[in-house]
Amino acid sequence: MPENQNKKLEERIIEKLKTVYDPEFPLVDMYTLGLIYGVDLDKEKNICNITMTFTTPTCPMADMIMNLVKNAVLDVISDWEVNIIISFEPMWQPSMIKDTDLQKMFL
Repeated sequence: MPENQNKKLEERIIEKLKTVYDPEFPLVDMYTLGLIYGVDLDKEKNICNITMTFTTPTCPMADMIMNLVKNAVLDVISDWEVNIIISFEPMWQPSMIKDTDLQKMFL
């Protein structure tokens, strides 16, 4: 897959991730909250790795959120393998919110 097609695919995945919401913050999507750390596409192996976090390591909805994220990605690339990688490095902070106006509400 050419690099610009790969970038467009990543953009489509990000747009789809913007439809997934953390139940703790049901008015803001996971991507805008800064809970999605990365989208890594291995075009040769058709593997997508999503690196993400939660607002807290003890998130009671972790399994449900991971499934929502995985299913959102599969809606875009149904024939790819999708891996969810959980990272708390760095720990999520309100300063990671991508919308600056929204960020001000948390600071």
